Amino acid sequence: MTDPGTDSPTTDALATTATPATATTPAATATPASPPAPAERASPPPHPGRTLALTSAATAVALMAFTAPMVTLPETAADLHTSLSAQAWLLNGTPLGLAALLLVAGSLADDYGRRRLFVSGTLALGVTTVLGAFAATTWLFTLARIAQGGASAALLASSLGLLVHAFPTPAGRLRATGVWGAFVSGGIAVGPVLVGAFPDWRLAHAVLGAAALVVAGLGARSLSESRSPRAGRPDLAGALTFGPALVALVAALTLGRDGWLRAPVGLLLAAAVLLGALFVVLERRAATPMIDLALLRRPLFLASSAGGLFTGLSVIGLFSFLPTVLQRALGLSPMDTALLSLLWAGLAFAVALQARRIAHRVSARHQLAVGFALHAVGVLTMLGAVGAGSWPRLLPGLVVAGVGSGLLNAALPLLAVESVPAARAAMGSGAQQTFRYIGSCAGVALTVAIATSAGSPGAGTDVALWVSAGLAVVAAVLVGTLRQRH
Repeated sequence: MTDPGTDSPTTDALATTATPATATTPAATATPASPPAPAERASPPPHPGRTLALTSAATAVALMAFTAPMVTLPETAADLHTSLSAQAWLLNGTPLGLAALLLVAGSLADDYGRRRLFVSGTLALGVTTVLGAFAATTWLFTLARIAQGGASAALLASSLGLLVHAFPTPAGRLRATGVWGAFVSGGIAVGPVLVGAFPDWRLAHAVLGAAALVVAGLGARSLSESRSPRAGRPDLAGALTFGPALVALVAALTLGRDGWLRAPVGLLLAAAVLLGALFVVLERRAATPMIDLALLRRPLFLASSAGGLFTGLSVIGLFSFLPTVLQRALGLSPMDTALLSLLWAGLAFAVALQARRIAHRVSARHQLAVGFALHAVGVLTMLGAVGAGSWPRLLPGLVVAGVGSGLLNAALPLLAVESVPAARAAMGSGAQQTFRYIGSCAGVALTVAIATSAGSPGAGTDVALWVSAGLAVVAAVLVGTLRQRH
């Protein structure tokens, strides 16, 4: 899984997954693990097929719940009497919870049990999604969405840790992460169509919540526990600074669309900076930090984190709000916009499933670069379509961008586990996805601000497309030039 001459072999270090002591990376030797607990030694060996099926199913349900408001935003906003300036919260609630808790969840999963956190997170996802279906106000729905994001963080961060434990060989891990990444696209593809098919958005949320509860029950019965405990106490100080720092940052980005010079925005940004600086200080002193800051010196870890951040900024930010633009500007129904989204996300699903066939010739880092480049090309071909009132003009761009998204969704989870010691796979997944959903929150806020502030929907959409393409080009150059040193 390397690009000869550019990326150094990381899979050899990852192939030994029994304990971190067998890893040869600096991060692994800096924080040696304790011997497995007796309860862990008594756990039955993992069943690879069941583990892959359940983690992929839970991931798909989480992404369906995440994308649900995309095609029902006008209906949901009208039902909840949400003002135009507050509609970004209906989309940003879940990514806010994800961004705040993914890194915490990944660290807890490695230390205290990946199965335990996966089942708890999936159960909580079901409960919070059902609660969202009964919300009567904008803020109650937003709170339910934030809690939904926190639950999704637990299941998403622990999923890759479970897969690394169940698929200890590089070839098995390549297949498993490819399938898991494809179900990220699958959830995005099916979610809007499923929600659009229901006569009421509340019923759709109730059905998704019930599906999550079923997966949680199956996971509790079928998955084996795995963990890589470290000596020392939990990093509570890190958790209590990192989460609020991200909440303050995302809140500032969401409120900023109504004016960046307002006092609340400035105070939130200042709080994010201060808490972030305190988090860095605490992590440098902690015996068992949530994230080993030495990883920031690894080019592959930086490429993984940058890939997640720019996927949120450029891809998720644009395609989260595009269905709403199409409904308002072109008069398309929720189902029509869901089918257009299916073309993009369905292709991403198919490409992510097949991407493992080229992984031996093209490194995950280079797949990211190509994926971002294709996204840029795709969105630029959609310029002028909304202004001309022609949805067929979107089709070529959706096809090209869908192929690019498929490469991104296949490469990101693989790079997340390749860039850290195998024993910290859940932490690596949590770190990358934290950046992904920080970028998502910022990208949604930016896209909403651009698309609604221009003189016409067509002009605003074109500016948003240019910005998305520009961010994707920056990402392609960045991840393409970050390479592992020998």
